[in-house]
Amino acid sequence: MKIAKNVNNLGTELVYDIFSKTKKLESQGKKIIDLSLGQSAESPPEHVIEATIKALRDGNNGYTVPNGILECREAVSRKIQKLYNAKVSPDRIFIMPGGKPTMHYAISFFGEPGTEIIYPDPGFPIYESMINYTGAKPVPYNLTDANNFNINVEKILSSVNDKTRLFIINNPHNPTGSFAEKSVIDKLAAGLSKFPNLAILSDEIYGRLIFEKKDFPTFLNYPDLYDRLIVLDGWSKTYAMTGWRLGWGIWPEKLLNKMFKFCVNNHSCVNAAIQYGAIAALDGPDDSINNMVDKFIKRKNLMCDGLKKISGIKFTEARSGFFIFPNVKDTGMNGDQFAEKCLNEAGVALIQGTAFGKFSLDNVRINFTTSEENITQALDNIKKMLS
Repeated sequence: MKIAKNVNNLGTELVYDIFSKTKKLESQGKKIIDLSLGQSAESPPEHVIEATIKALRDGNNGYTVPNGILECREAVSRKIQKLYNAKVSPDRIFIMPGGKPTMHYAISFFGEPGTEIIYPDPGFPIYESMINYTGAKPVPYNLTDANNFNINVEKILSSVNDKTRLFIINNPHNPTGSFAEKSVIDKLAAGLSKFPNLAILSDEIYGRLIFEKKDFPTFLNYPDLYDRLIVLDGWSKTYAMTGWRLGWGIWPEKLLNKMFKFCVNNHSCVNAAIQYGAIAALDGPDDSINNMVDKFIKRKNLMCDGLKKISGIKFTEARSGFFIFPNVKDTGMNGDQFAEKCLNEAGVALIQGTAFGKFSLDNVRINFTTSEENITQALDNIKKMLS
């Protein structure tokens, strides 16, 4: 049996390999503290759960339109207007089964042999995976420890050429926890405006989880780019709804018909009832988000204070999101070796930096959004392992 060559080009998320190993060790009776997954220990707001249950009881259990029910798209539009004072028509909004489909579809729209796509490295691994799948050339821009994982606008713009079809940015950034402020995004947007044929995918899934009193510089602040801008966002991280598989994408008007067809051919529609829960999340109070961010700041500080006391680990403090991305080279191990040792000897599940790109051989990703008890115990276990 022969399969298409591009299927062999697909990568994966090593987090699921670690998750499988973790479950196997737990089945053998070993206690594992999981700091690997891209989700928090929080639960969705109660009013969101109740709205979803009500929707089921009201009979919302059939197909919906492929781009999402109008009420949900209108709720996204209202929230964007409230948060960013940006006007986005519900017609341009697609409710999606998670964040990955927007990545998949955007990269599929622009990637093919002979083209190039610029993406962050380290970065969410599905960017590179999908670029390789399309046959396009992946062109990484490197985020380094030495520069606190900040983006270099000049280097990004210098990578653009006649073959470049798509530029991908993830801000705030997974896996490093870095955050590009408005002045940086202003400069980047101004530079990108000089390349009118270049599409932009802005992954803003962590945009509400910033640990400083700073406004989030969404690309929706730059209407001159709307004709080639795709924005990825959703409910997973902000409302602790990762398992609900629910996100949204904002698309240029000239691509709406093609995007509609892609949805029809791929996923048909999004679960009906959870779209009503999604409306409740967006239209309801933000107390749960504010409380969650306060908890994350406290847990992040606890993690950072503990890591400072462990010899051989250096890190840039996270400014957003779920993760810290320490460099462990001075322990005498690279990231792969360190993560394996932590899992098998310390009972702590981490993700090696190479899961996020070739430039992060000496890093590991640590999720600090678990309980304070788990953080304290994990730090103690790692410290003992290295002593």
